[in-house]
Amino acid sequence: MAVARDRRPPFLRRKSLREGLVDVDGPRVSEAMEELRHRSKATLHDRLHRVRTAAGLALQAGLAAGLAYLISHRLLKNPQPVFAPISAVGTLAASVGQRLRRTIELIIGVAVGVAVGDGLIYLLGTGAWQLGLVVTAAILLTVFAGASVAIVIQAAATAVLIVTLSPSTQNLEIPRFVDAFLGGGIALLVTAILLPLNPLRVINRAARPALDLLAGQLDTCAEALRNRDRGAAQRALFRLRENKEELAALSEAIEGAKETITISPARWHRRDELTHYAEAADPIDRAMRNSGTLIRRSVTIIEDEEPVPETMPDSIAHLAESVRLLRHEFAAGEEPEKARERSLRAVSEAGRAYAEGVGFSGSVVIAQVRTTASDLMVASGIEQEEANRLVRQAFGDREQRSGETTEQSPAPKPPTAPPVG
Repeated sequence: MAVARDRRPPFLRRKSLREGLVDVDGPRVSEAMEELRHRSKATLHDRLHRVRTAAGLALQAGLAAGLAYLISHRLLKNPQPVFAPISAVGTLAASVGQRLRRTIELIIGVAVGVAVGDGLIYLLGTGAWQLGLVVTAAILLTVFAGASVAIVIQAAATAVLIVTLSPSTQNLEIPRFVDAFLGGGIALLVTAILLPLNPLRVINRAARPALDLLAGQLDTCAEALRNRDRGAAQRALFRLRENKEELAALSEAIEGAKETITISPARWHRRDELTHYAEAADPIDRAMRNSGTLIRRSVTIIEDEEPVPETMPDSIAHLAESVRLLRHEFAAGEEPEKARERSLRAVSEAGRAYAEGVGFSGSVVIAQVRTTASDLMVASGIEQEEANRLVRQAFGDREQRSGETTEQSPAPKPPTAPPVG
């Protein structure tokens, strides 16, 4: 007897076979799709943040290029005002905080390129091999003189222009000098007078990714300790180690703010506020590194199955909240009192965990909580010695009170006491 063949699509046949059974693939698929949606949102958020951060620079560059072209073409009667807007944009595109230096480098590079290009053209004429020789000579001369990379590139580019355009454009050298001065000067004028950026707003935007990264990975570490999830702790460690871009952006923003406040009269009144940020960069960097040690030891705690007192993850979560409060209070221009209080609470909770009993790696985590809290206190404007004293007080007082309650039922102590501060 022939059996009727099931002609339904394969996925419908598989579905009918699984009727009444538990769908084991559904949760994994849902989790993967949720992670994909989260990554898409994060990527869009990061891109929008980069656009907002670069918007001010884009406006400055556009204004400087337009003014440089207009002045060179209308006032100086340059029929081909190409170099002036290029110099203006090149100055503004330099690393923030180095625009005055970039202007000087542009002019020096132009001088070297013109001298080498004109000299060799006079002796050798023009052509492909002459062009190669001129560029080689310009680069070697500037490198021998110990010039920066920017001067080397500018000298080589100018030499190329001199060799290739001189046969068809007469008296190119003087306009090139003038345009270099004009473009760089207009870029500085736009930065200092016409469209100076708010230095604190620039720093706030640059500080957000670094501080959010630190707070997020500390939160992940705290949750990983609660759940003894080694994978989550390891991922937090890897992510925190990839902090060079965030820290570089913060350092660059601080240098740019210093430059703006130096050359822009409209921003001179912001000098005192900028000092807080400038002094906070180093302790934030130290907090990043110490938090990396904290998370790495948390991975070891989970691997070695050491005891994890309930207050240990709580102390790390308080550190994360302290970082967020520090960012918020800096952005609002407020004294970071809440951030300091939360840092000391993290130390107090760490003292309770220490008194309850931790293993060797646990003692290192406690030590790093104290050290990171001290770093955050210094970042908030507290002197290092005072920050260490407050950390000792928050940790020691809690340890003493816990010791009084545990004398009747002593808890095991770690093999070494965590260092102070």
